[in-house]
Amino acid sequence: MRRHELSDAEGEFVRPLLPVQSRGRKRLDDRRVLNGIVWKFRTGVAWRDVPERYGSWATLHTRFRRWARDWTFERMLRSAQAKADAAGDIDWLVSVDSTVVRAHQHAAGARKRGLCLPALGRSRGGLTSEIHLACDGLGRPLAFTLTGGNTNDCTQFTAVMEAIRVPRTGPGRPRVRPARVLGDKGYGSKAIRTWLRRRGIGHTIPERADQVRNRARRGSRGGRPPCFDKDLYKQRNVVERCFNRFNRFNRLKQWRGIATRYDKTAESYQAAVTLASLLIRA
Repeated sequence: MRRHELSDAEGEFVRPLLPVQSRGRKRLDDRRVLNGIVWKFRTGVAWRDVPERYGSWATLHTRFRRWARDWTFERMLRSAQAKADAAGDIDWLVSVDSTVVRAHQHAAGARKRGLCLPALGRSRGGLTSEIHLACDGLGRPLAFTLTGGNTNDCTQFTAVMEAIRVPRTGPGRPRVRPARVLGDKGYGSKAIRTWLRRRGIGHTIPERADQVRNRARRGSRGGRPPCFDKDLYKQRNVVERCFNRFNRFNRLKQWRGIATRYDKTAESYQAAVTLASLLIRA
């Protein structure tokens, strides 16, 4: 195993999840191609700079784009989540947060095809994207959405929660409801709390200072403050560590091709984040 490649354990983990070629001429081995794709996003280099030991860079890019468009990485992640849930390896104490990713100048200029937006936003820091992510109690991604960096966190909360769909290995509908949700003050709006209560999902989200003042100003009409468990809230740091903690490149922002966005299209960048999420589970 070379540096930035899949380990033997990771290779055995993803081998049964890769698409199977049923017809046509023999092509470059999928494991070798996947190693090249992982190497590219872990180092953040251009496709043309990927070492020749992985095959032609054009083959790697074509295979990656094909797998991104037909949701191969998404299916691989769902399959891995289903196996983990069947083994009781998913902690359903879910934490939600977002992180802003600086976009390189090469990420701009993609053609806008219909409603397919590039998920780029302009702010003081320039072009940025934002990953809105929900992870389990062990800090492993369950679902995420991708937007421009100037998008408010609370506007994507329901989209992230509705993206959680862990299939069953046997009969039954996918699991979509966490046992409890942890979030910071950015998710403390009345609309989010109402949305969670209607679905029977417990939550631990602190109130903003202006909400506390407004409730106190209204007196008895302000209602009771929401329940808040300080000790339980301390476990929310797992989502921060999912983004940033160093652990053999198994955290999202330790992948240089994810910490800085170079991809022009949102589907390619989303596929890269999905691949990293899959390997965090390995």
